[in-house]
Amino acid sequence: MRPRSRPPPGLPPRPGGESASQRRQPGAYGPALSPRPRGSRRSYRTMACLPAAPPALAFRRRLGLGLLVLLCLSLGYALEKKVVKSKVGEKVGLLCCHEIPSSESLHNYRVYWQKNITEVVLAYAEGNMISKHKRYENRTEMDTRNLTLWISPVEILDNGSYQCVVQHRRRSQNSVVCDEHVTLFVTADFSKPNITAEVSAHSCESTEMVVSCSSHGGFPKPKISGVLNNVSVVWNTSWVSMSSLSLYNVTGKLWLNVTKDVSFTCSVEYNGFVKSTSLLLKKTDYCVVPTVPPSYNVITASSIIIIIFILAITLAARYLPRHVCSHCCKPQDSVEEGVKECMKPPVSSKVTSETSSV
Repeated sequence: MRPRSRPPPGLPPRPGGESASQRRQPGAYGPALSPRPRGSRRSYRTMACLPAAPPALAFRRRLGLGLLVLLCLSLGYALEKKVVKSKVGEKVGLLCCHEIPSSESLHNYRVYWQKNITEVVLAYAEGNMISKHKRYENRTEMDTRNLTLWISPVEILDNGSYQCVVQHRRRSQNSVVCDEHVTLFVTADFSKPNITAEVSAHSCESTEMVVSCSSHGGFPKPKISGVLNNVSVVWNTSWVSMSSLSLYNVTGKLWLNVTKDVSFTCSVEYNGFVKSTSLLLKKTDYCVVPTVPPSYNVITASSIIIIIFILAITLAARYLPRHVCSHCCKPQDSVEEGVKECMKPPVSSKVTSETSSV
């Protein structure tokens, strides 16, 4: 007799009549909690573990994420490329979406540069210019190879969205080769802000003043701001007006109560540019103590004293010289007679001597 074969270690006994697929399926021999023959622990562990993701699926996910990042970067670059900034008076070029290969020429294309879809700046067909807006006369030209639109000098009214449309004449029904929009942002520099301060009232403790800041001749519409000792302030009034050339003028006013010297800065912001001016606001030291007017009695007494003093001086000047001359000899007709008269002894003295001798 042939000996009965035993199952290899790690596998349960093979029941009769079961296929190989049934023997390999986990749990094919009854519930998971039912008693297992010896060596079935390995099969139980295999049933409890979750299947791992295929390596190809993980690679696809990573590849898709990388492509998404590249797409976002390319879109951002494209959007940045479609925006062009320039200042008034400069020369600017607007790139088109197509460049004519060296094997062809402009005669095989139709090129349209238009603004805001309704205003044709210039148009080319069969290598010749067929249309040009009168406002762009002597200010625009197009490169015949890369189809770039050059504008010089730039004006405020050039601000807006432009569109480049390229058609190929030899293809079916003048098919459109490309159609792209380019936005031109035009900027005009504002003047340096001018700050003025007018004192409206003052006292020993503080000074009230009206501070004004103004700037003009800029584009686009600006924003005005003020800083007092590195602290932002809110304008009491501010307004923006537009001149005849579509340029803006801005003015702001602020009422301040200054108790000490402070630094004030006025800034005008427009399209990423800033113009600033600073001014030192000084507190006035003009402090006036009000004087009390003298009373009526004091004025009357002072007037009487002054009048008496004047009268005393007048009387003294009139009578004092006569009183002194009465003790002196009076002048005679001549100088000699005057001397003799003065040298005569007094009569009273003589009589007195005689009487004493008797």
